[in-house]
Amino acid sequence: MAKAKKLGASVSRRPAQVTFGVCAACDPRIDEASRQRTTNIVELIADEIAAAVTMPDGSAVNVVWSPVLIDGEKQADAVARQFKDAGVEAIICTPDTWAFPQLTLMSLLAHVPERTPVNITVGNSAPKPGVVYAHAVNGALAQAGRLTHLNVGTWPDTGQKPRPTVGTIQALVDWCYAALTYVGLKGRRVVVFGHDSMGMETALAHVNATRRSFGLEITRLDMKLLADMLNKGAYSKKECRALREWIGGHLGKRLDLSQADAEAKLDQSLAMYLIMRDLLAEVDAVGGGFMNQLEWGSDPRGIPLPICDLAESLMNSTFDHNGDKAALPFATEADVQGLLTMLFKTWLSAGAPPLFMDFRKVWEPWEIQAKARDLDVKFTKSTVWAEKGIIDGDNSGSASLNWAGTPGEPVEKIMKRVSMPGAELYYFPGGGNSVTFVSPGGIEGIASRLAYSELSGLFSLVWDEAFT
Repeated sequence: MAKAKKLGASVSRRPAQVTFGVCAACDPRIDEASRQRTTNIVELIADEIAAAVTMPDGSAVNVVWSPVLIDGEKQADAVARQFKDAGVEAIICTPDTWAFPQLTLMSLLAHVPERTPVNITVGNSAPKPGVVYAHAVNGALAQAGRLTHLNVGTWPDTGQKPRPTVGTIQALVDWCYAALTYVGLKGRRVVVFGHDSMGMETALAHVNATRRSFGLEITRLDMKLLADMLNKGAYSKKECRALREWIGGHLGKRLDLSQADAEAKLDQSLAMYLIMRDLLAEVDAVGGGFMNQLEWGSDPRGIPLPICDLAESLMNSTFDHNGDKAALPFATEADVQGLLTMLFKTWLSAGAPPLFMDFRKVWEPWEIQAKARDLDVKFTKSTVWAEKGIIDGDNSGSASLNWAGTPGEPVEKIMKRVSMPGAELYYFPGGGNSVTFVSPGGIEGIASRLAYSELSGLFSLVWDEAFT
């Protein structure tokens, strides 16, 4: 008599890693050498993905590949079972020959969730020919309402181990990061302290829409918990002292402690970082946000507390007093749309630290040129900022310390450009220290902002290439 199986009672966590599955369809009528070549391509591309793609914390993704060529329904079912057993969450098909669409990849995909990411990567002129199959199955899937990504690349027509071009692999790796972000964030959560700051409803936490669109949960924590833990001293005093020494050692006189009770307020600010870091780790959060204004640091009806700038900067950085760490996207003023934007971009870029900023002013070319003449700043027709204008991206909150330097620069050099002046008390009577730096020129990136429309029930993304 069959009995139910009892699962383990442990709630310990293992790092959540995305698993890619690589396979290929094939024509059962072709010669053995061509079939072996197809299997070799599957293995080669699987190894390329394993070597090139990482989780945001730098850990490896899981990549599995099947030597079973999908000739028809029987093989499709077998590979589907293999992928299910391996926990595959994104599928890559690398055909090198013609095959029968419905009998192969379409039958395989019948076994997996409808929105599983699927990529078809193929050489452009395979003699058998794989590229014809790739277009045929991609078209059939589109007709059925299933979106796939078709990557028509290049690899040699001859040889048993044809190596794809760099461009072919790079296009596939880019897709892998998109797939990793999409499936890797499902079931994860962000933690937001407070509500939409100062009534800025563009920052609202659209809980249900975020859940439906991205599979992300938004954990909302009342700021009373944070205030209580701060007053209770619910953090490591030893670690707080170590963080204080680290900050003081790097900043020296650039750390302004001239305001009343500055030392005590700085210690509170450091403790806020440790408390929030631990609260996020407790629920395995991938990001967070903090509402400073008005209730926390500005409302005189209550007891204004120190601003949270340093904690926000440390969360968003790839280092702190303990050394290297993963950047944890963390939004100023509990701006959830800003948080989601930063979160997606950090995952898409293998863990690159995000830069949050306010969109302050667009300096049109005629305007910036006039200001340059007033200030006797020289420029020519080839000066980019004079010809195109600039966007003034300041930050009323805080940003990743990494952006005080160029990518990969040592922490010691980065921190030499950081200052921590006292808070502007007419805005923030709770005091504390802000974080100030000017990003160096020449850093390239993507400037973007996620938005949500109640009218359509959809999120949208405005983005463009940018450089400092």
